[in-house]
Formats: sequence, structure tokens, C-alpha cells
Amino acid sequence: MDKILLMVQLQAQLNDATNGEKWTEGITKNGKTINWKRCIYMECAEMVDSFSWKHWKSIDKEPDWANHQIEVVDVWHFIISLGLENYAQNFKGGVEELSLHLSELPAFSSLDTKESSFASQDEVIAKVEELIRLAIIKESLDLDTMVNTFFELVVMSGLNLESLYRLYVGKNILNQFRQDHGYKDGSYIKVWNGEEDNVVMKRIWEANGDIKPEVLYSELEKAYSAL
Repeated sequence: MDKILLMVQLQAQLNDATNGEKWTEGITKNGKTINWKRCIYMECAEMVDSFSWKHWKSIDKEPDWANHQIEVVDVWHFIISLGLENYAQNFKGGVEELSLHLSELPAFSSLDTKESSFASQDEVIAKVEELIRLAIIKESLDLDTMVNTFFELVVMSGLNLESLYRLYVGKNILNQFRQDHGYKDGSYIKVWNGEEDNVVMKRIWEANGDIKPEVLYSELEKAYSAL
């Protein structure tokens, strides 16, 4: 419960800072419409591209599991945001209520395990496509099924609650760093000396298991200023 609560809290704070405090009404402080479902299925499409699914190109290429795990975490940002928006608009509560509900879902218990091996490429892609179908439905939102499906994908992707949490916190800090350094106006540099910032963040995070979020931000600042 604690890690779920912390992730939901961090996401709410990031959305407040990025989109304004009324983002749960479906619009940003800049007047842009927010569509979290679209964010989810577009990010899922990027997730599929971590695999050599094309039958006509690079058919022997190995899956990029490291990138896939980052994409899993990106989808999690959007699912949490969708949940918070849904709870606010339907008067179900806020951060605490959503966190408690997520921790009581059937598939949540499967995250409390040692990191498992990866499922097959075809199995993972099929699970991702389940998420896409749930996100693309316009008529209604089945948040419980969506989150259960996502938790199943987490385990199939070689992650557990601890590693999901660590990657989420790392990516959350990176997202804040991006916003602070020109991501919205297009001036932010995403490739650092030939590597995407995701890769740099993950390496810094993994090099120090006890690093605090504010120290991670500081390390990103040092690397970025050296470009």
C-alpha cells in the first residue's frame, strides 16, 4: 500500500505542477484538452515497438526489454492520472482513496514477488493489446480491469512492486526535470551524448540503490549541464 500511495501522490503532484490544479476537469492551465486514454494507447503502441514484431524487417532482433520496462512505467503514469481524474469527476475521493482501491485489486498481490523472467514476446504483445482495447473504448471506463491487466503486464515484463516503484520514481523525477528544462516549448534536449535521457536516468538510479529523488534530480542536472 505504501509504495502505491507514494506513486499516486507523486503523480498528483507532477500533474498539478505540469497541468495546473484543475487538470482533473480534463483541461490544462494552457487550455489544452487532456485525454489520458489516448496517452495510454499511444504509449502502448510505442511499447510494442520494443519488440521485433515486423515479419518483414529485423526478424531476428532481440526484444529491447530495458526500453519496454521504461514504456511500462510511462503507461503507469497515465493510468494513475486517469484513475485520479475518474475519482475526482465521480466524487469517489482523491489520492488516498484511489491508492487503497488499487492495492485491493486481485492482481495487485501478484506484484509482491521476486522479479520474474520475461514472458514470451507474443504473450507480452497480446497483453499490451488488451490494454489498448480497454483504453480505446469511448463509452465507458473499466478502471479495475485496466489496472488488473496492467499489473499482469508488469509481472510478464520481469518487474515486481519494488522495481516498478523504483523505475516510476526515477521516471517521475525525469519528467519533472524535463518540464523544468523546456520540454513544453521544445527546447529540451532528449538525447544526451548519443543516449536518451531515459537511459541516463536508469543508469544513475541503478548505480546507487539508496539514492534519494532530490539527489537523482541533482545528478540529472549535472549531466545535462555538461552537454
